Amino acid sequence: MTRRVVVAMLVPVTWSPPGVDLRAWRAAMAEDVVDLLARLAQAEAAIATTPGDRALADEIAWPGTRIYEIPEPTVLPVLTAAAADGFDQAAVIAADAPDVPGMTLGKLLRPLDSKAVAVAPGGAGGGLFGVATGLPAPDWLVDHDLDSASPQLLRRTAPAPGDVTSTPHWRRLRGPADLATLDVALEGWENTRALLGG
Repeated sequence: MTRRVVVAMLVPVTWSPPGVDLRAWRAAMAEDVVDLLARLAQAEAAIATTPGDRALADEIAWPGTRIYEIPEPTVLPVLTAAAADGFDQAAVIAADAPDVPGMTLGKLLRPLDSKAVAVAPGGAGGGLFGVATGLPAPDWLVDHDLDSASPQLLRRTAPAPGDVTSTPHWRRLRGPADLATLDVALEGWENTRALLGG
């Protein structure tokens, strides 16, 4: 049986809605993502954090959740840690997308049966929502953060462009325009919803 892990990375958050404390906003979004991961049937959940965010990671983790402490919020150290834990596949996703549906995570992992790397773009704000790969990660995969990377960046170092496949995008909440796209009909994201007064 294939062992999979989906890791919520505590990415930098520089914006919060008017009147909402930035730390509380960041914590609510990340907790909603971790809550979703903890309920996945086909993958285990983990959190990736820099030392400065370790307290936040401890605060939002479910009992038994793995926490990977990494020097900077980039992908390769997380993949290395997941491989050392014996996982066969791993996805690293941004923890600022509180309303992401579980189906989107499934679509990120599904191509790994035939593709080396799968990426989900981060929507109109650019960057990536997530990246998934078999483990150990391919040696040609460049280290990157989720804020500035793109599918094109990862394809540049791949032996063939088709080794990196794109899956449906999911936008992250990084500004007022993203906030307007929240779908109140989607289940979950209770912590973020509460901060927004809904």
